[in-house]
Amino acid sequence: MAEEKKEKKDRGKWFREMKSELKKVVWPAPKKTMKDTGTVLMFSLVVGVCIWVFDYAAVSAVHLLIGLAG
Repeated sequence: MAEEKKEKKDRGKWFREMKSELKKVVWPAPKKTMKDTGTVLMFSLVVGVCIWVFDYAAVSAVHLLIGLAG
């Protein structure tokens, strides 16, 4: 029984500490969030295009080698 009370007390302390820490968080402004989101989307698109180009070149090279060998 004492163990159960201690566990509940520890859990309550943990939630109080978490709430205290969350009050310290400085959230970015919506404008900055939109700018950062746009940057992530743009770089994701660029990386996707690079992967697509590399894949196309690799497939073309394999088909060329198979054509030469066969």
